[in-house]
Amino acid sequence: MADTAAEIPKTYKAAVYDKPGSISTKVTELETPEPGPGEVLIRLTHTGVCHSDLGVMTCSWKGLPLPTPEGQVGGHEGVGKIVKLGAGSDEQGVKVGDRVGIKWMAGVCGNCPACHEGRDGVCFNGKISGYFTPGTFQQYVVSPANYVTPIPENLDSADAAPMLCAGVTVYSALRKSGAQSGQWVVLLGAGGGLGHIATQIAKNGMAMRVIGVDADSKKSLVKDSGAEHFIGLSEKDIPAKVLELTGGIGAQAAIVLTAANAAYASAPQMIKFGGTVVCVGLPEGDMKPIATAFPQILIAKEQKIVGVAVGSRKDAIDTLEMASRGVVKTHFRTEKMEKLTEVFEEMHAGKLQGRVVLDLE
Repeated sequence: MADTAAEIPKTYKAAVYDKPGSISTKVTELETPEPGPGEVLIRLTHTGVCHSDLGVMTCSWKGLPLPTPEGQVGGHEGVGKIVKLGAGSDEQGVKVGDRVGIKWMAGVCGNCPACHEGRDGVCFNGKISGYFTPGTFQQYVVSPANYVTPIPENLDSADAAPMLCAGVTVYSALRKSGAQSGQWVVLLGAGGGLGHIATQIAKNGMAMRVIGVDADSKKSLVKDSGAEHFIGLSEKDIPAKVLELTGGIGAQAAIVLTAANAAYASAPQMIKFGGTVVCVGLPEGDMKPIATAFPQILIAKEQKIVGVAVGSRKDAIDTLEMASRGVVKTHFRTEKMEKLTEVFEEMHAGKLQGRVVLDLE
């Protein structure tokens, strides 16, 4: 891997969305960019593949303001080493050779109301990696020096990559759920890329009691990740089963980690008094309301619904630290960049268990 400016090539490989609106990527050669003031050039070695990338590529999220442009480099879970510094970037405490990560928010302004309140993950002027900002499905990328995430020395790069979105997002969701150690949480989509990580963090990092809900075929992964109970989608009445398992009371939190509207419709029926539905997974297609969230019940039981986009830079550092201690380990397989279209097709079909990490070497 190139570690000095003298070894940086003029061109490199990248996977681009060649037909936005459909599942299609193409590996191409791009010119290596120069880092500007306050920026660093990173030689990426690994990147996770997220369901959010699928939504951006296929233009299936109605909430996005503009269609994805042709030639967009996607991806937002990149890990690599800094190989060149732009002017003034050393003032941000980074140096050539540092191993760092790039998140969903590739860069933030630091000056908007969200940033001032420590919610930089929803910065008003943030640049989203892989959406109108070159992402991590490539070998080289430029990033703001003040927003890259340091990777713990003892954490493998392939293990670190999914932590930069999936890990930090579910950690943030669990924190914002209000659930405490010893309380029940229901994870809808517990066998997915986010779900199996959330199960481990909830069980091993926060001492919560986990009920995992997902396709019957994902039972082993969910149980192996630490869920106390598993409910398959073949169950006729999932909310009733949750109530049965929680002694008729319900869970402290139901965290929706899947993009399925059906999961959102059932989640409010699973929580107890003072409980919380946490919205994480972004449904595709037309936007639909959570049909079973009745104001009368929310008021009578003092329940609430919260949304979680991604976590803050502090959440990312905390999540990587947990991973470095072995609290959480991603279930993933490694593929080459050329297999990206096939990975997305498998993801779209709902057949993907755990996570896929691209080896960019």
